[in-house]
Amino acid sequence: MKVKCAYLSSQVEHLALGLMLLVCTPYLYAGDYIWSLPAWMPVPVVPVDNPMSEEKVMLGQRLFYDANLSGPGYMSCSTCHMPEHSFSEQRPVSVGVTGQFHSRNAMAIVNVAYMKTLTWANPNEVRLEDQARVPMFGIHPIEMGSKGQEDKVILFLQRDPIYPDLFHKAFPNQNPPISFDTITKAIASFERTLISYQSPYDDYKYNHNDSAMSEEAKQGEALFMSDRVGCSACHSGVHFSDATQAPVFHNTGLYNLDGQGAYPEGNQGLYEHTGNALDRGRFRTPTLRNIAKTAPYMHDGSIATLEKVIEHYAAGGRAAQQGEASPLLDDKLHRFVLTDDEKQQLIAFLTSLTDTNFIDNPRFTTPFR
Repeated sequence: MKVKCAYLSSQVEHLALGLMLLVCTPYLYAGDYIWSLPAWMPVPVVPVDNPMSEEKVMLGQRLFYDANLSGPGYMSCSTCHMPEHSFSEQRPVSVGVTGQFHSRNAMAIVNVAYMKTLTWANPNEVRLEDQARVPMFGIHPIEMGSKGQEDKVILFLQRDPIYPDLFHKAFPNQNPPISFDTITKAIASFERTLISYQSPYDDYKYNHNDSAMSEEAKQGEALFMSDRVGCSACHSGVHFSDATQAPVFHNTGLYNLDGQGAYPEGNQGLYEHTGNALDRGRFRTPTLRNIAKTAPYMHDGSIATLEKVIEHYAAGGRAAQQGEASPLLDDKLHRFVLTDDEKQQLIAFLTSLTDTNFIDNPRFTTPFR
């Protein structure tokens, strides 16, 4: 299904809202852009101040892969968000341009346009346009190291033989067309197109192709959705994450350093933003789409394989495996027992969420050939 909706002017927007919601799906977004999505996949929400366009997406794709956006000129967004790993990375935690280690694993940004919050634990990061500034200008830790090098970055883009024309086409009414405002808007537009919906599971469930998934994977789906195992309590909906519904964070019992649920200093999740002790160790639910491509797992990359992830949840948290269960464990989680065959069935289901069409799509991979 192709969906195309024109932006409604502010003068008539409030009068036409009901009609627009009916025609354009239950999402308000601005722009004149064709989303080629199946009927079961909703159109993403797009901010009114950054309408989608093909020119903007093409520019954003190039910027996403360009190391010249970093201060030293050798780190891009794709350094930590690699398409072959569903826009995540293989290292446990990210490393910035100065060699400084981040405290978090680079979260996969597949289907990120649908998430209500955009990072592991910050409830205030809700716009891709704003979030793109964090790796460029953040200093705790330093990631791309662009702070203090803004003029250098802009000058490179202005003098490049290709970029000025791309910016002019993407932002024809901006003066000047090249700025960090337009840079982040273009990157955000590209990121909104990173939508995975062609996995074997999707073919099986939505196209009713019974042969798209193995019997083992189908048995794994039944386990995943069951009350006995309970994975779908948090990994819910078409995106396999409850973070698409509201800003939701969970403590999975990964640590219990003091018997009261403490997590490592500087990596305590939502607590670092709220100061509420009950929020210690609470992190956002990641999508499971392409999960077999995004190891290592958890917010700090401390679990290497899907097998170990399943064992962590089966035990009621890794803290319970190693000693004492966390008293802050989310009430949606509970212990369960699986046979070796059932573990393999669950892994087969998770593997069926791998969308090779998405991973290999040239619209998403580097334009620098």
